[in-house]
Amino acid sequence: MSVDASLLGQDTQYPTKYAPELLFPIARGDARLAYKDVTGIAQGIDWWHVFEISWLDLDGIPQVAIGRLHIPATSSHLIESKSLKLYFNSFNFERYARQDFIDTVETDLSKAAHAEIKLELFDVDALTVDRPHGICLDQYKPSTIVYHPDASLLTLDSEVQPNNEIIEQSYYSHLLRSNCPVTNQPDWGTLLIRYRGKKLSEANLFAYIISYREHNGFHEQCVEQIFADIWTQLQPEKLMVYAAYTRRGGLDINPCRVSDLSWMPSPLRLARQ
Repeated sequence: MSVDASLLGQDTQYPTKYAPELLFPIARGDARLAYKDVTGIAQGIDWWHVFEISWLDLDGIPQVAIGRLHIPATSSHLIESKSLKLYFNSFNFERYARQDFIDTVETDLSKAAHAEIKLELFDVDALTVDRPHGICLDQYKPSTIVYHPDASLLTLDSEVQPNNEIIEQSYYSHLLRSNCPVTNQPDWGTLLIRYRGKKLSEANLFAYIISYREHNGFHEQCVEQIFADIWTQLQPEKLMVYAAYTRRGGLDINPCRVSDLSWMPSPLRLARQ
């Protein structure tokens, strides 16, 4: 189904009864056509934090939790965020034992995404705030600034003599911004990159991240395009790209792609989330 048929950007009523039919899957395949042969493009996880989870226990007493969804990048579909928000709110007046609630959600989401999805529940004060590690790129003032993705900005460091020296470094920037392709609302995030390969130009990597500022794309698609561009332009030995997007509608989405599964990080929750 086309995303134009989803509830995104439309006025909707919050459901008061369990409504799995609200879930709206979006095929990943079309967006991946341009970089389907890139190593690791479907290797990783989309972590979602869900802050509006509430149901009734078997005695009718409201329960509340923070959820973390684990959606594998190998799933054929992602799930449109507004439909997921409304789906979780459809549990607000339904009675479940805690494990039965988890089982129901995992079954419904796995069916929608065509892959096995896991749900962790945390007490509302249990999640800690993490900090990114590595070199913060936000200190740079690049010579070229554009606001639409431009892979040609990604270059190796011209000041390094061609001795094929391999570096391994982590980078991050808090200045990732893109737009929802349906509503055009801005999406803000911190981008984290782990890189092993020939020394890259850090200023140009920062310029490339800035270039997403007017780009329309879902979170997962932006991360995969960034991963594919770095992999193609710089040809690293290993690569990890992880975007920690800020919360909107009670959800934050955190896609991560890796060329090597040994580089899969643990999920983070940053201060802006």
